[in-house]
Amino acid sequence: MHPARHWKTLKDDTVQCRLCAHACVIKAGAVGRCGVRHNMEGALFTATYDRIAAANLDPVEKKPLYHFLPSTTTFSFGTMGCNLRCSFCQNYSLSDPPHHGVPVQGQLVTPEVLVDEALRLNAQSISYTYSEPTIFYELMADTASRAIEHGLMNVMVSNGFQSKECLDSLNGLIHACNIDLKAFTEEFYETHCGAKLKPVLRNLKHIVSMGWWLEVTTLLIPGANDSDAELNDIACFIRDELGKHVPWHISRFHPTHRMLDRPPTPLERLERAWEIGKQCGLEYVYLGNVHGHPSEHTACPSCGKIVIRRTGYRTLFKGAHVCQTCGTSIPGIWSLTP
Repeated sequence: MHPARHWKTLKDDTVQCRLCAHACVIKAGAVGRCGVRHNMEGALFTATYDRIAAANLDPVEKKPLYHFLPSTTTFSFGTMGCNLRCSFCQNYSLSDPPHHGVPVQGQLVTPEVLVDEALRLNAQSISYTYSEPTIFYELMADTASRAIEHGLMNVMVSNGFQSKECLDSLNGLIHACNIDLKAFTEEFYETHCGAKLKPVLRNLKHIVSMGWWLEVTTLLIPGANDSDAELNDIACFIRDELGKHVPWHISRFHPTHRMLDRPPTPLERLERAWEIGKQCGLEYVYLGNVHGHPSEHTACPSCGKIVIRRTGYRTLFKGAHVCQTCGTSIPGIWSLTP
C-alpha cells in the first residue's frame, strides 16, 4: 500500500476520497467504489501505485489519437481497477476483479522503471490506459512528471469521471487525452456504468480550458445509445462546448462482459452516426474498429481533399499537416516540439 493523494479526513476515522466524481466516503477498514483505495485507520492508501497489470508498446493511433504524434509509438500501461462498472467493458479482466474484493495484482514497478522502459523502446510518449488511469493517479502523476524530464509526452485515456481537483493537479503533466463520452443520457450512465453524465461533460469542457489536446470516443451500442437524436446531441455538444475541430471517434461495439445480448454495431449504423456528426458541423469524425473504411482518413474541412491517410493503426504521415490543395492547417500536436 502507498499513501493516497486527494482525500480529506472526516470524523471517527472516516475519510472522503476526492479523486473522482463519486467522492466516496470511506469508513475505517473499508474500500472505495473503485476497490483499490483503502481507509487504513483513518488514512487513505492506494493499492495501485507499484503494480501494473498490462503494458505494451502501441501505435498512438490505437488510443485512439489521430491528431497527436502520428506514426509514433506510445508506451502504454494500466493497473487493475476502475471507478466505473460498465456492463460492456472490453477490459473487464483488469477493471472488474477489485470490485469483488480480489487483491490488486501485477508486475512490481516504479515510475523510474516505467520511464526507462519507454525510453528503451524509443517511444515518444507514455499512455495511461487499459483500465482507468484515475484510480492509479499517484503512479500516473509521478511517472508523467519524470517522463517530461526525459523529453516524453503524456497521454491519458479515460472515462472522464475525475474530480476537478484531480484534473487541475494533472495540468502541466498531461499533453493529450482521449475521453469516452459513452452516451448522452443520465439513464445510460446510471444503468450501464454506475456513474453520472454531468461530471463527464463538465470535465470535457475543463480539459479544453486547460489546453490539453482532446479527442472524444463513443462506443456505439445498438439499441442503447445509437438513436439519431442522441447522436445529434453528442455531436452538438462537441461542436458547441468543445470545438468543431475536436475529433470524434465512433467505435464499433462487440458483445462482451455482461452485455452479450446485443449484436455488433452494423456498419450502416456507424455510417449514419458519421453523417450526423458531419451534418452538425464537426470537422473530424472517424469510425473505429472498421479498418479499411474511408472514414479513417483526415480530410481537409475546407476543400475535402485527403490530407492524412490511414490504414488500420498505420498512418501515412510525412510531417505535413497542411492541406496541399488549399493551405488549411489541421489542428493537433504533430511533433514533440509543437
